[in-house]
Amino acid sequence: MQGHAGAGEYGFDIVCSAVSVLSINTINSLEQLLHVKPHIISNEKNGGLLKVTLNENDILNPEVKLLMDSFKLGLTDIEKNYGEYIKIKDR
Repeated sequence: MQGHAGAGEYGFDIVCSAVSVLSINTINSLEQLLHVKPHIISNEKNGGLLKVTLNENDILNPEVKLLMDSFKLGLTDIEKNYGEYIKIKDR
């Protein structure tokens, strides 16, 4: 993910807050429930970057796939309601 939503002032941006909660919860779930250790790069100051990389074995894990599908579902719902502020790109 990269960028700031710009749907409100810092601390009051509901789109940014929603995306942040989904992101942090997904990472925490990977680490604490599935014991997966993703490689994480984040930079809040320069464009709001969050990059999470999983190794190939983890990507093939059905439980990891379920969490990632849930994350994407949440982001897609946010995009449906706030498409002016968020765009989802498939890789």
